[in-house]
Amino acid sequence: MRSLTKTSLAVMAAAILLSTPTAPAEAGDLKDASAIVSRTNIAQYYAAKDGRALVRMKIVDGKGRSQRRQFAVLRRDKTDGGDQNYLVVFDQPADVRNTAFLVKKHASKDDDRWLYMPGLDLVKRIAASDERTSFVGTHFFYEDISGRQPDEDKHQLLETSDTEYVVKSTPKSSKGVEFAHYTLRINKKTFLPSKIEYVNAQGKVYRLIETVKVDTVQGVATITRLKVSDLESGGYTLSDVSNVQYDLGIPDDIFGEASLRNPPQKWLR
Repeated sequence: MRSLTKTSLAVMAAAILLSTPTAPAEAGDLKDASAIVSRTNIAQYYAAKDGRALVRMKIVDGKGRSQRRQFAVLRRDKTDGGDQNYLVVFDQPADVRNTAFLVKKHASKDDDRWLYMPGLDLVKRIAASDERTSFVGTHFFYEDISGRQPDEDKHQLLETSDTEYVVKSTPKSSKGVEFAHYTLRINKKTFLPSKIEYVNAQGKVYRLIETVKVDTVQGVATITRLKVSDLESGGYTLSDVSNVQYDLGIPDDIFGEASLRNPPQKWLR
């Protein structure tokens, strides 16, 4: 849901694969890392022409204390792999009810993002420099919700096994990012990421995104459980996605600032 960037979301691969020899490439294996990442971007964020889902998040801090978030998300693509729009509207818990998040994702420039805070009746513009900060108190970043654009990074194919591609992605510019690189483990059948490891300048994995469950919805492989872990604090957020529907014919005009204060309930149910 970068279905519910400009990439980041993501079945778990065993860590031992990192130290085993690379399996011989099959005849149908892709060799171009950029092509692999582009297909992953399409599979994860551009399923069908539009979509709706209900997302429940459990947020656990390093001391084991937990809280929950629930929201509905709408998505509509303008072009496959290109511009698209997202609208996220929270309904639980009470202190975030009616908080709304709007994204106008652009393929060739920075995304436009707005957050509506009903307690203040304020619409806040999310700056590009804030994309990699916490999304409404969770371990997800704003960029994780709508993804990261593949061309923001240089991609290197590290390994091909019978079931996965392993790709190292390094940002072309260090501006606005806190990682030195990240490694994607990509399922060869679905092209969904099974694991994403973010590595800091000291070479340490400090953040982890894991696909816990994938279901087939209307013939589309869809991530329905995702876990984001902060390995430094010990906290994590577990995201469960349900009520997924594709190709609803969601109109483009609901993805405007007016929907932040007055969400389109017809499409959110």
